[in-house]
Amino acid sequence: MSEVNRGSRVGGWTRFVTARPRLSLLAALVITALAVFAGSGVGDRMGSGGWEDPAASSTYATKALEREFPASQPNLLLLVDAGGKAVDDPAVAAEARRLTERLAAEDGVVGVGSYWQTRAPALRAEDGGEALIAARIVGTEKEAGETLERIAPEFRGTQGSLDVSVGGPVAVRHEMQAIIQEDLLRAELIALPVTLVLLVMVFGSAIAALLPLGIGIVAILGTNAVLRGITEITDVSVFAQNLTTALGLGLAVDYALFIVRRFREELAEGVDVRDAVGTTLRTAGRTVLFSALTVAVSLAAMMVFPQYFLRSFAYAGIAVVLLAAAAALILLPAALMLLGHRVNSLDLRRLFGKGRKKPVPGDGTADGTLEGTSGGWGRTAALVMRRAPLFAVATATGLVLLGLPFLGVKFGTADDRQLPSSAEARVVQEDIRSGFPGSPGGGLEVLGEGGATAAEYADYRDRVAALPDVLRVDGPVVSGDHAYFTVLPRGEAVDQDTQRLVRELRAEPAAFDTSVTGTAAVLVDSKDAIGDRLPLAAGIIVVVTLLLVFLLTGSVLIPIQAVALNALSLTAMFGAVVWVFQDGHLSGFLGFTPTGDIETTLPVLMFCVAFGLSMDYGVFLISRIKEEYDRSGDHERSVIFGLQHTGGLITAAAVILAVVMVAIGTSRVTNTMMLGLGIALAVVMDAMVVRSLLVPAVMKLTGRATWWAPGPLRRLHDRFGVSEGGSHPAALAGGTDGTGGSDGAVSGAGERDKVGV
Repeated sequence: MSEVNRGSRVGGWTRFVTARPRLSLLAALVITALAVFAGSGVGDRMGSGGWEDPAASSTYATKALEREFPASQPNLLLLVDAGGKAVDDPAVAAEARRLTERLAAEDGVVGVGSYWQTRAPALRAEDGGEALIAARIVGTEKEAGETLERIAPEFRGTQGSLDVSVGGPVAVRHEMQAIIQEDLLRAELIALPVTLVLLVMVFGSAIAALLPLGIGIVAILGTNAVLRGITEITDVSVFAQNLTTALGLGLAVDYALFIVRRFREELAEGVDVRDAVGTTLRTAGRTVLFSALTVAVSLAAMMVFPQYFLRSFAYAGIAVVLLAAAAALILLPAALMLLGHRVNSLDLRRLFGKGRKKPVPGDGTADGTLEGTSGGWGRTAALVMRRAPLFAVATATGLVLLGLPFLGVKFGTADDRQLPSSAEARVVQEDIRSGFPGSPGGGLEVLGEGGATAAEYADYRDRVAALPDVLRVDGPVVSGDHAYFTVLPRGEAVDQDTQRLVRELRAEPAAFDTSVTGTAAVLVDSKDAIGDRLPLAAGIIVVVTLLLVFLLTGSVLIPIQAVALNALSLTAMFGAVVWVFQDGHLSGFLGFTPTGDIETTLPVLMFCVAFGLSMDYGVFLISRIKEEYDRSGDHERSVIFGLQHTGGLITAAAVILAVVMVAIGTSRVTNTMMLGLGIALAVVMDAMVVRSLLVPAVMKLTGRATWWAPGPLRRLHDRFGVSEGGSHPAALAGGTDGTGGSDGAVSGAGERDKVGV
């Protein structure tokens, strides 16, 4: 390497991040310590709901009923077991009335009612041995949780001759939040040591292995502090903490792997430390920046949805991605400057008699040529490209087949069955579900506003009762200009017939204004909100991804390939979600209760996260292929080179991220389990199938057209795009083997280095 080329590798950004490495690391340590303090207790401030559309008709009706008829919307249920006696026994009834009065006297509790007051059949078990006390805890989700924590110990357990269990929606949410936080801590305790072991296996050096882990910890702690600030402004779902841990650790490992690996390559070629850092930032660093932007865009698309459950993942995801990238591009270079060649220290493989043969085994030689194609990934790429049509068709067909179960997806809402079977709130709901008449939680409430006569109310009730999917109509309960009816459907709480009934009730004419709420109504509105905004979210992801990949490559076809192949890589995940979690296969092994549907927001969340992570690996591979193509102008050789130099890296990063996601997937809450295991599968399929087989096969089939761009777009890339390294004369001439670039190939990259580092 010439002295001129070495010097060109050190730009303004390199000088900035390496000028005071000790000061940079000290500042990072102080900021991280402050983040620990600022982010403490963030989980306690998060909510466990957020699936409803705040602007929906059902949300309006729910809030109006809470305000006008608190007893119509109970969120706290006390399941009273008469201890072998009948609930109508005088002694049992007297004790239960005293319990009801005690609950009504509690601050923050309204609308208290019980079977012993109302004699409502729905509040008495069919065997006569249990009955319910219902109430509403008022306030925000956090305030309701605090009230529950205060009063539950006073009512739970033995109360005279009665045995009382605490349930209801507020108890389900509170218990879910507590379990998620416990599971997250366990997942971190699993993921961190396993990740460290895997990193040691990848790098050999314990010093090099600790760097990605440190970057991940900084990103996670920083994001917790950011989320703590966001909770002061808006609602944030507790589920977002799982994404913070998974992405913070996973992406930090990805970025640090890529940067440290490239730094060690440069050192192995005899480059001094400062120049090695400069080259690393100019190549791998720039790739990390583009990768972070693509992941952030995929996650930011969830901001278009109104449900705070989805928006929370956008808050957490954007923060952790940007912090991971910033730490990798600022703190990591500073650490590498201080470590220099000591980054290869403490080679633990020597403990097993497997010391390093070379500083960076299996990489390119100093002049950039391949060490033959003897490496496993090089041989794989060569084999795939020799049989490109076969591999392309077989791989694509296999992925499509794996995704076919998703065609039978049924959308529903999360309920108590998300909790482990031993959770008290679930035990109560299961007891009510199996032992009490009707369909608990499946009723629909129709709010009437504007006032009406008794005859008008009766006429409306009779017409609703005549609808084919209606079992019974109770009410109206009237208060001033407001009234409400309870409509019990014939079907299950959220099945297709009940969802159709929601639309029929909304279309039913009345002499007063009506709005409908209930579990099925919330589901209908949530599906409508997601369906309305899904094209916009998908459009944002696709357009911005196409633009970013074009700026990185200068090609028209590569961005289209990237989007299409990334989407294809997610089919296995979506198929598995339906086959396992909806249909219940493997439910015994995994320890969850299948409900026959998938929570509506989960596929959107999983798509955004998994698509972003797939683009992460795609950018790593494409950038290395592009760098070699700019240098040599040989298309096929560049693909082999790119896979040989990044195949092991991408696989290692994917395995580590999959380990983190599987650790998250050990959660006892079903949705979190689905999120963790589903994304782990998507990551592994993308790295080991799409990047290893489908990408080289498709790039072989597209041949010289891969790098083509029309004149106007080529000039746009010349002005604003990014290219790496010096170009080979063949790249300007259109390639040397007939498979290289065309007249529209992007070249001359060395002279047009737009984003100097």
